[in-house]
Amino acid sequence: MKGREIFKVEGDKITRLRRHCPKCGDGVFLAEHKDRVSCGKCGYTEFKGGSRKTSKPIETEVKPAEPSEESKEGEQKAE
Repeated sequence: MKGREIFKVEGDKITRLRRHCPKCGDGVFLAEHKDRVSCGKCGYTEFKGGSRKTSKPIETEVKPAEPSEESKEGEQKAE
């Protein structure tokens, strides 16, 4: 990556063309992809726009665990 891709020099002023990572701080720039910007150092990612397709979470029923035979025997011995 060349400096001209990250900075723009106008006279005696330097402007940054890319954003910094909010987690890593100054000096670590976010890489620009088609659908997201991401940090290569820590993995921080922001998605661009609202066109990203997400799948619905799968709903499952969680049944309480039944006590095993060994735990029943242990309770009877303790009494």
